Amino acid sequence: MSELLVRVHQRKEEADGICSFELVPDQDAALPPFTAGAHIDVHVAPGLIRQYSLCNDPAEIARYRIAVLREPASRGGSAGMHERVHVGDRIRVGAPRNHFPLAPAQRSLLLAGGIGVTPMLAMAHTLHRAGSAFEMHYCGRSLHRMAFVDELMRSPFAAQVQVHTDDGAPEQRFNAEQVLAQPDAATHLYVCGPSGFMDHVLDTARRLGWPDDRLHREYFAGAVTATENDAPFDVRVASRGLVLRVPANQRVIDVLAAHGVDVPVSCESGVCGTCLTRVLEGTPDHRDSYLTDSERQANDQFMPCCSRAHSPLLVLDL
Repeated sequence: MSELLVRVHQRKEEADGICSFELVPDQDAALPPFTAGAHIDVHVAPGLIRQYSLCNDPAEIARYRIAVLREPASRGGSAGMHERVHVGDRIRVGAPRNHFPLAPAQRSLLLAGGIGVTPMLAMAHTLHRAGSAFEMHYCGRSLHRMAFVDELMRSPFAAQVQVHTDDGAPEQRFNAEQVLAQPDAATHLYVCGPSGFMDHVLDTARRLGWPDDRLHREYFAGAVTATENDAPFDVRVASRGLVLRVPANQRVIDVLAAHGVDVPVSCESGVCGTCLTRVLEGTPDHRDSYLTDSERQANDQFMPCCSRAHSPLLVLDL
């Protein structure tokens, strides 16, 4: 994975608990281009890498902008960004990658919950510039906790944006049934935000007849990776014939690493797709937030950073 050195040109408090960082090239290096929905890996500290969506207009080639919500239960990423990254600092980032791209469509429906607004900003800019029809709904608990509201209201596509707050008047609150009531073949839906918000949107959409191939989502938090009923199982590294035991309290990725089997990792929570590994035999117990339902049903790939096995043995294409 290619990396580059960038400098923090601007840091801004966008809302309670949300800080944006404008990143520019260090010296004369050019920034790789990106598309709406893309994210970058940010090296917050040695050995600590986190993914953040690029939220500026992809037409802007001289900067990247990310926004970070400080999580109360931070594992070091969001707290590190808020506490240790300041204007003038140089940090390493990965080249943009996009697991949440816009699909060709006559109309797009963008649904953002909280910090999930970040990829939607880039999408709205892209769709507006292309002259494509779209509608955006931005939902949050209250305005003081929602980043970029003023920016959206001043944008050239402000008329296509609706803001919904839990503490506002009842008539402006987000109504998924109403917004999703008329699925049509020309519209694709994009949703990003807290898992509860996303599950509500996706469950409602499916119930109202939206097909899965027109539902696009990106989670910011990983799935639950351990339960009281976890059982040990074996993995076989196909290239070596090496069979390894995965105890109930260990991850596949850690067992592999302990025996010299190197699999690239990044988020370590089943969100980014970096460690996606092909499965040759066996049935995975999928616990990621990355694969689609149809990809999970195929059972031919899994995320060893968080997923386990339903079968006694998984044979991995490693």
